[in-house]
Amino acid sequence: MNEKDKKIVEIYTDGACSGNPGPGGWAAVLKYKGNRKEISGGIKATTNNRMELQAAIEGLAALKESCQVNLYSDSAYLINAFKQGWLDNWQRNGWKNAKKQPVENQDLWQQLLSLNRKHQISWHKVKGHSDDEENNRCDALAKAALEKYLN
Repeated sequence: MNEKDKKIVEIYTDGACSGNPGPGGWAAVLKYKGNRKEISGGIKATTNNRMELQAAIEGLAALKESCQVNLYSDSAYLINAFKQGWLDNWQRNGWKNAKKQPVENQDLWQQLLSLNRKHQISWHKVKGHSDDEENNRCDALAKAALEKYLN
């Protein structure tokens, strides 16, 4: 498919964790031409960073075809990995970080890299817990998802 013929989709994502590590939740809001889809889920034992990555994975995986995506997250960890070349460096260094330690969450990063190859993604950092309506909605959905695992 020609790049200019691809659907342009907005995805807002957020992750939440109680305890870090502890029960976690993720959420994504997908928007396309006035249509909206909200998805969320949780895990009994995880970290906030894993939930931030999982939210992006689930949002992108929900797309049925290759799209142009504007992905919005309040996670500097997620956004900076793509925008500041961290992922390129990690791969070049055999999945070791600057301290020569194994990169955390490598399994999720590899899923994101695969999805990043499938779609044309622009990564956008938004300020969390502020006036971004969709980020706030994702935060509420993620927190609701983790509630199921608090007992």
